[in-house]
Amino acid sequence: MNFEADRARLIEHLSNHIGDERVLTAMSRVPREFFVPPGEQNLAYEDIPLPIGLGQTISQPFIIALMTASLELTGKEKVLEVGTGSGYQTAILAELVQQVITVERLPELLEAARKRLDNLGYSNVTFHHAGPTLGWPGEAPYDDILVTAGAPRVPDSLVSQLAVGGRLVIPVGSRYEQELYKVTRGQESNTIHSLGGCRFVSLIGGDAWEEE
Repeated sequence: MNFEADRARLIEHLSNHIGDERVLTAMSRVPREFFVPPGEQNLAYEDIPLPIGLGQTISQPFIIALMTASLELTGKEKVLEVGTGSGYQTAILAELVQQVITVERLPELLEAARKRLDNLGYSNVTFHHAGPTLGWPGEAPYDDILVTAGAPRVPDSLVSQLAVGGRLVIPVGSRYEQELYKVTRGQESNTIHSLGGCRFVSLIGGDAWEEE
């Protein structure tokens, strides 16, 4: 398997849909094959989601690129990621911002992601085991928040952790199908834009879904 050539082909494909060159460059630097199970490595650079165990997935590269580009990152931000998963999205954020705080409710995934990012040399990521409140209020406010699981509504608890002018990108809908929302926090009211349909695993916790 020629992962570098496969990665280059994926980035070329994504460039037809994503105009943010910083995001594309970041994705070209992160080896997605490190973040998928060994049996799935031949599919690492297909534009599809893949299972990572424990009922979780690594998202489709196009969706990752779209969500990341929608944050409009400049490089100076402190970003909260809700749902570390494999750590692939975490690594892309770490390429693009000053500081990443990431939370994950499943300890096995959290520790595996921590090891991967340590091995890849990322030093600007802080890992936390998710608590009863969504996000990580102790280090708020955040310039941006990216959520990698679907919620039944836009959680007020996450919007409250945003700085004014900050952006929250989150899938919202049913357990089986969602719409990707970009929420910008205003001084008095928030604005919401739809980025299109998507499918994510369920966001579990207060202000979201209960565990089945």
